[in-house]
Amino acid sequence: MLRTEIRLFLREPAALFWVIVSPTVLLAILGSIPSFREATGDDGRRPVDLYVPVAVLFALIMSGLQALPPVLAGYRERGILRRLSTTPVRPGALLGAQLVLHGGAALVSGLLVITVGRVAFDVALPGHVPGYVVALLLAITASLALGSAVCAVSRTAKMAQAVGSAVFFPSMFTAGVWLPVQQMPDTLRGIVEFTPLGAASQALDAAMRGDWPAWSALGILALWTVLLTGAAVRWFRWE
Repeated sequence: MLRTEIRLFLREPAALFWVIVSPTVLLAILGSIPSFREATGDDGRRPVDLYVPVAVLFALIMSGLQALPPVLAGYRERGILRRLSTTPVRPGALLGAQLVLHGGAALVSGLLVITVGRVAFDVALPGHVPGYVVALLLAITASLALGSAVCAVSRTAKMAQAVGSAVFFPSMFTAGVWLPVQQMPDTLRGIVEFTPLGAASQALDAAMRGDWPAWSALGILALWTVLLTGAAVRWFRWE
């Protein structure tokens, strides 16, 4: 089932571009701005250094909110999940394959962003690798749980696209796409850090600087994952 879903995913140029390529394109565009390659803060970091974790989160948003919900909702709308329930392949196997596929795609995209940031713009690699891995995996599970919740409340593929788009733009803001979370005013940053993408941004940034991510940020990510997964399980319908 996973092999089949991967083949179908690779046949979709739009999905490949937005999930795998667009986060790196975003980083390349921002890194090509001269002022983004100059240190602006007391810590000597450049804006492009701050935007590497942001581009990684952008990959998670595209995979979890823009790619995953329409696929699952479309399978349900067309009766594919219902028909699978009459075969030895259970619908849960298809759902699991989709989660692994989109989680893996987000991970590949994130690694591509980090590689391009290092090679093209001399962005330092994560200073605390174990902490970065933990934060990234939690961020991936939270984004997939968010996408699953969007799918659960969407009866059709078009509705999944609409609901996903409604969640997409606030997620972009809390991830720091327009303004890095670290540069937000203190009050706004304190609010954003309680969102899944805001907590993920803080955790990834701390690991980039060589520190273990704050337990509060990791705890917020884990809590959102549990809550969103519970909501998805509660509201999801096979047909």
